[in-house]
Amino acid sequence: MDSPSKDVRNRCGITKDRDDKLGGRRSLTAQMKILLVHNSYQQPGGEDVVFSQERQLLERAGHQVLTYSRSNWEIAGYSALKLVALGGRMMWARDSRREIASLLHRQKPDLVHVHNTFLMVSPSIYSACSEADIPVVQTLHNYRLLCPAATFFRHGGVCEECLEHGLWRGVLHGCYRDSRAETSAVALMLTVHRWLATWSEMVDCFIALSEFSRHKFIQGGIPAEKLAVKPNFVYADPGCRARSGEYALFIGRLSPEKRVITLLAAWQRLQVPIPLRIIGGGPEGESLEAHAKQMGLSYVRFFGQLPRDEVITALRGARYLVFPSEWYENFPMTIAEAFACGVPVIASRLGAMQEIVEDGRTGLHFKPGDADDLAAKVEWAWTHPREMGEMGREARTEYEAKYTAERNYEMLMKIYAKAIAARGQGASAEVRDGGIRPAVGRGC
Repeated sequence: MDSPSKDVRNRCGITKDRDDKLGGRRSLTAQMKILLVHNSYQQPGGEDVVFSQERQLLERAGHQVLTYSRSNWEIAGYSALKLVALGGRMMWARDSRREIASLLHRQKPDLVHVHNTFLMVSPSIYSACSEADIPVVQTLHNYRLLCPAATFFRHGGVCEECLEHGLWRGVLHGCYRDSRAETSAVALMLTVHRWLATWSEMVDCFIALSEFSRHKFIQGGIPAEKLAVKPNFVYADPGCRARSGEYALFIGRLSPEKRVITLLAAWQRLQVPIPLRIIGGGPEGESLEAHAKQMGLSYVRFFGQLPRDEVITALRGARYLVFPSEWYENFPMTIAEAFACGVPVIASRLGAMQEIVEDGRTGLHFKPGDADDLAAKVEWAWTHPREMGEMGREARTEYEAKYTAERNYEMLMKIYAKAIAARGQGASAEVRDGGIRPAVGRGC
C-alpha cells in the first residue's frame, strides 16, 4: 500500500505505531489506542474545545491517541461544480471514508470516538469502522440527528416539528441556513442513514451530555441501552474566585437562540444600576450593541470575542453569570466554567440549563423569554450578595463532584469499556487501574 499523502497525514494525525499487539488485537489490559474523529465548523465553538480537551485527557492518561480532523473551511476553496455536489458529499464523502479505512487498516485502533462528521467527514466513515470491526462511540454535541438545524429552534422559540412529524417539516420551514434547498440536503442525508441503520447498528455507544438530551434522543429513536450520559468538563481547573465580583456577565455567541435581546430588555427594566459585560461574537453583534446604545444602557459593555484565558479572568471577576438562552442547549461549557470559578448562574428554566443549574442552590431560574422575570431575578441576586455567595460555593462543590477532568476520565473509560463489550471483543470489558479488562455487561 502506498504511503499516505501529506494532506492525508495532516488530517489523520498519524503517529508511530507501537508493537504491543496480541494476536492482531491490542491486549485489553493495556492502555488503549484510540482514534478521535472531528469535523470543525467555520465558526469555532464548544465542540472544538471538548475534542481538544478529551484528546489531551486521554494522552495524559497514557493512551495512544490518533486523530482524523477536517474543517468546513475546506469549502472556501471549492469550485462552483464542487459546491453543487456538496449535498452528495454531506451524505457520503468517499475521500473521508477511504482515508479512515486506510487509517484503521494500518493503525488498528481499539476504538473510534467520533465527535462530529458534518459535513466534510460525513456518516460514510461508520461503515468503514463496521467493516473493520472497530467499536464506535459517538458524542452527541447537538441535535443534528433529530433536527436539520441541530437546535430545535425556529422563529424565536423551541420547535420539535421534525421530532414529532418528520424531517421534512424542517424542509418546509427552511430551517438550515434559511434555505429549503440546503435543508433538503441535510434531511435527505439523515433519512438515508436512518434507512441504512447507520446510527442504530454501526455505533456501539452514544454519549449524551445531559439527561435531558438523552431523553430527547430516545424519543427520536436511538436505543436507550446505547445512550450514556457524560457531561463536558473543565481543564485546567481555574480555581475558585476569592471575592463576590463587581458585575454581571454574559458569555456566548451573539445569535438569535442565545436571546441576548431578552437580556438587554431585562436590563432596561432594572431599578438598580447593575454593570453588565457581554463577551462573544456572532451575527447579531453589531445590531445588539447599537440596540443597547439606543436604549441608553450605559452600564452594558460589549467586549467581543476574547481568548479563553481572558474569559476565565472575566468569570472570576463576575458576581454571577446570566444565561438567557431560549433553545434547549446541550451542555453549555460556560456554565461548567462558571461553576469551576465558584460563580452562580441565572439561567432559563429550559432544557439542559434547568438540569445543570439547581434553582436556589447553584443559581436561579427564570421563565424563558420573560424579561420582567429575568430583571426581577437579576436585581434580587445583586441585592443579596450573601445568598449568592453561598450559591457560588455550592456551584464550586458541584464542579468538584461532576465536572473535573478526573471524574470525566472515569466516566469516559466506563463508556469505552461498554462499547468494546457491545462489539463483542473479549465478550465484555470493564475499567481497572486505567485500562480495560474482561467483565460482564452490555450496552451503555
